[in-house]
Amino acid sequence: MAQKRKADRVHFELGLPAAIMGIDGTWSRQCLVEDISETGAQISFEGSIEGLPLKEFFLVLAKRGGAYRRCEMVWLNGETIGVRFLARTFGDPAQRRTRARSALTRAESGDH
Repeated sequence: MAQKRKADRVHFELGLPAAIMGIDGTWSRQCLVEDISETGAQISFEGSIEGLPLKEFFLVLAKRGGAYRRCEMVWLNGETIGVRFLARTFGDPAQRRTRARSALTRAESGDH
């Protein structure tokens, strides 16, 4: 599939293991980041993502939640989605890290 790309991207040949997680921490899914740029990423999944609220969610790049981006889905093609990174305008950095770690801990413990 030919896609227009506005930003330079880093491609991961085998995919970079990551997860997506609901903003409220109530759901999460494992995924692979196929490529990434400053403005967005291409993510693939094994299995269905049907029914997930993908208007706004976190892409978690580190198991402890230290590296994450707030995203929205911009396209879907089978088991692959394209996401745009949203501006970071929700609180100070320390509060964001605390909220993300708390939500990730809930998701990892099965409280999702």
